Amino acid sequence: MDFDLTDDQRLLKESVEKLLDKHYASFDKRKAYAKQPHGFDETVWADYAEAGILGLPFSESQGGFGGGGIENMIVMEAIGNALALEPYLTSTILCGEIIRHSTPALADELLPEVAAGTKILALAQTERGARYDLNDISLAARVDGDDYLLEGEKSLVIGGGAATSFIVSARTGGQRRDTKGITLFLVDAATPGVSRRTYPTQDSTQAAEISFAQVRLPPSAIIGELHEGYPLLTRAADVAIAALCAEAVGAMTALVKLTVDYLKTRKQFGVTIGSFQALQHRAVDMQVMLEQARSMAIYAALMAGEPDATARHQAIAAAKIQIGRSAKFIGQQATQLHGGIGVTMEYKGGHYFKRLTMIEQQFGDADYHLRNLAQAGAKIAA
Repeated sequence: MDFDLTDDQRLLKESVEKLLDKHYASFDKRKAYAKQPHGFDETVWADYAEAGILGLPFSESQGGFGGGGIENMIVMEAIGNALALEPYLTSTILCGEIIRHSTPALADELLPEVAAGTKILALAQTERGARYDLNDISLAARVDGDDYLLEGEKSLVIGGGAATSFIVSARTGGQRRDTKGITLFLVDAATPGVSRRTYPTQDSTQAAEISFAQVRLPPSAIIGELHEGYPLLTRAADVAIAALCAEAVGAMTALVKLTVDYLKTRKQFGVTIGSFQALQHRAVDMQVMLEQARSMAIYAALMAGEPDATARHQAIAAAKIQIGRSAKFIGQQATQLHGGIGVTMEYKGGHYFKRLTMIEQQFGDADYHLRNLAQAGAKIAA
């Protein structure tokens, strides 16, 4: 199998890296962006749109370029390397995937706005106590005349502060953990009854708590089919996990390089600490874990478009397991090899570890996916 990038993919890689280097060359710039009201700079977001990145996975008629898993991987790896703050994953990849597979009419209406950067989407899915299970939903959407009334709360909505619209998972039938009876709704952030509280997360991005108090929605707000939102959620989550794997590889690559450079310059006893063989071995171990993660990220990108849901889900879960293990190992080793500076707010290394820790937890940690694969009878290597 040929793993080389095509000419178009190489051009995309160069373009994205150039754009992010322009905005994130200085770590002080990232700190300044994080202090903006939405946790990122709107001019950077506009540059994403102008470069065509926000519409990359969409068809040309929807303002995009028809990119797939490899194109998503290229962009997300660059985002991870730069520690970029923009909600590209949530708006374009995660929510964009849901909209793309809903109805052609909704996709044609909504996705050009997402590609242009004028509409930012966020998935309001997680509820308190639900952990990582996408089917654990209690927020209710009950019928009231011709409309639906949303009542409940969503937690840890990544990018929720900047979102102009939410994709909300609600229960329209069945019991709390049933996969049937879940319906997705498109809710404008300015709809009466919608309130949000934003806060910074450990990795300097933003999340929000969203409350829905008797939010009235017409049937046209339903995304896809009534009661059939779960397959859309799982498909989008698999694509988002593949993208997260690529982002993690980008962050790990930068962190390994940062650590090796530090070993080459930090001196103790009159010599650089990189001359100590024990530390060289630890740096090599970090590189090995990075390459294992990279191979699984490529595998996840290739499998993200797999139509067989079971095969896709198991492949993505296997990739997430390796990414979690590699991220934890590399982050811990980098911190130990740096010493005290590795945990300071002023030094970039610790921020890579924070982001990797958040990625490891998002959409399920390694133990969660390993347990699910084992219960499904998949062939795995512990």
